[in-house]
Amino acid sequence: MDDLRPSSGVAAGLAPLFPPGLQAIYGECRRLYPDQANPLQVTAIVKYWLGGPDPLDYISMYRNVGCPAQDVLEHWHYISLGLSDLYGDNRVHEFTGPEGPSGFGFELTFRLKREAGETAPPTWPAELMQGLARYVFQSENTFCSGDHISWHSPLDNSESRIQHMLLTEDPQMQPVQTPFGHVNFLQIVGVCAEELQAAQQWNGQGILDLLRGLHVAGGPWLITDMRRGETIFEIDPHLQDRVDKGIETDGSNLSGVSAKCVWDDLSRPPEDEDDSRSICIGSQPRRLSDKGKDTEQIREALRKGLEINSKSVLPPISSQRQSHDQPQSRKDSLESESSAAIVPHELVRTRQLESVHLKFNQESGTLLPLCLRGRLLHGRHFTYKSINGDTAITFVSTGVEGAFATEEHPYAAHGPWLQILLTEEFVEQMLRDLQDLGSHDEIKLPKEYSWPDKKLKISVLPDCVFDSPLQ
Repeated sequence: MDDLRPSSGVAAGLAPLFPPGLQAIYGECRRLYPDQANPLQVTAIVKYWLGGPDPLDYISMYRNVGCPAQDVLEHWHYISLGLSDLYGDNRVHEFTGPEGPSGFGFELTFRLKREAGETAPPTWPAELMQGLARYVFQSENTFCSGDHISWHSPLDNSESRIQHMLLTEDPQMQPVQTPFGHVNFLQIVGVCAEELQAAQQWNGQGILDLLRGLHVAGGPWLITDMRRGETIFEIDPHLQDRVDKGIETDGSNLSGVSAKCVWDDLSRPPEDEDDSRSICIGSQPRRLSDKGKDTEQIREALRKGLEINSKSVLPPISSQRQSHDQPQSRKDSLESESSAAIVPHELVRTRQLESVHLKFNQESGTLLPLCLRGRLLHGRHFTYKSINGDTAITFVSTGVEGAFATEEHPYAAHGPWLQILLTEEFVEQMLRDLQDLGSHDEIKLPKEYSWPDKKLKISVLPDCVFDSPLQ
């Protein structure tokens, strides 16, 4: 449970032993808001380190007058305290010294358009930030600028079209150096489903730049307006052309998603006892190539299945640490940690398969064109990691180094990890056959696609199939 009170009460109560991490962030807030020394603050009544449910100790809420010269609207500015190390005594975060990140290395911020007549900030963004913080603490996955988060629900529980989020650097908050490490400030930006999909197909930074260019969609400081009823593509249809050209030129930065998926080996009966999808534990993984720029992405993609706010979601699996305008090598690679994440045993042999059947729910299936066009045609890989178990499906192109699937044996499994190597010619054929998955028309399920000459079958099935204990 949270409590709403001026922050002066918190500061006064802790004055003799004012936590240095907290003090450093308050100092940055005072730089921005010198006339708001005691902002309203949502406070976790029972702190996380005392067994409470909310990881953020405090969320400060400021009134920002905007910047008329830059056409920036007046808005509410929310700033979290708790993802970084506030105390330095190991009560929440392990203290590792001042050189690295403090705690998770960042705090969240959010800018919400102030409605006419509003005299106090709405408090629902505080619960949204607590939900994201719970995900970070439970999964130990951190966020980076350019990441996107599928939420599948209006952020304020209204009827709004703003149902998903992108993350970017806060335009005003400067990184802070504390005695316990450095802290960056990542701003949450509310977006529509169509904008999230575009970020998945291209990259988050590209869509953020488009949002900055439209006053009604966020403007330079990316202020979220929960009453925005049009997507950026409805406001300016030419923006879709910019996204399409970006995908064609850059490909997609999204290397994998958590998904409802499963794969079956059609080249042998399922009761075969020699099922290498069983996991053995205890030995060192085999070594794959450690070259390439996406190894961090594939490692993260295979390391965790993600779930936010008790909803099955398809968030970014990895931190997009590259700048979106940096060229990426056509040579991509997988490395040993990828296989270790799923099958940490050298003795689980890699098995070549003659024929495979891939099954996805609708949300995962609609990302197949992205996987093929945005990743494989650019010499990269894309992974579906099951949220229901250890199963993973990685599509690789012929340009990926270190893959155990080859052109001679394009379907190969190592434990529950299936790799599928697709030639450029086959990718083009699949894109033509899967065109309906990329449209906005409703798809009648189940839907089946088959390439008998390639011995590959893909089914798109209702969610309930994957929720069954038999699956």
